[in-house]
Amino acid sequence: MKIILLLLLCIPVFMGCELFTTRDPQLPDQGRSNFQIATEPEIVIENLKNSFSDKNVQNYVACLIDSSFSSRRFLFQPSGEVISQYQFLADGWDVSDEQRYFSSVIASVNTDFPITLTFSNESYSRTGDSVVYSASYFINLPVNEPQSANYQGNLRFNLVNDSRSIWAIYYWQDIKLPDFQSWSELKGKYY
Repeated sequence: MKIILLLLLCIPVFMGCELFTTRDPQLPDQGRSNFQIATEPEIVIENLKNSFSDKNVQNYVACLIDSSFSSRRFLFQPSGEVISQYQFLADGWDVSDEQRYFSSVIASVNTDFPITLTFSNESYSRTGDSVVYSASYFINLPVNEPQSANYQGNLRFNLVNDSRSIWAIYYWQDIKLPDFQSWSELKGKYY
C-alpha cells in the first residue's frame, strides 16, 4: 500500500517536468548557404561562386540546367588539350558527373579551409532567349599536397531561363591557358 501511495505522489512530479511529452525533432546539420533564386543570369554566377565557398553540392548543381524544366540538356565541352588525358569528359558528361566531381573536390578539402572561385574580365551578352557569359576564372583548392592547387583559364557559359523562370547554365565551354591547370583538369582529376 505504501508503494502505491508513493507512486501516486510521484506521478504529478513526473508530469510537471514533461518527462512523458514528445519534443520537436532536431534539425539535421546543414551546411552554410548563400544561395539565391536565380531570377537573373548574374545570380547564377554568384550562386556558383558561393557554392565553392560554402562547399555546397546542391547549390552547385542548382546552377546547371534541370532538364525536367527545360528542353535543353546540360553540355560540358572540356578544353581540347585535356581530352587526351581525360577522354570521359568528352563522352556525354552530364549533371550527375558534375555532382560526383564536385562532391569529391569538397571531400578532399579540410572543412576549415575555404575553396576560392573568382571570375574576372566578365561579359554578358544576350542572344535570343539565352545569355552568353564569358570570363576568366581562378580556383584555389587548399588540398593536402605540398601546396594549394590552382586552376586557371577562360570559360563560356550559355544560360537560359527555364519553365520556372529560373536561369541556369546549359552549355559550358572550358578554355585552357598555357602553363596552367584548367577547370577541365580539375573535373578529370576529381571525378
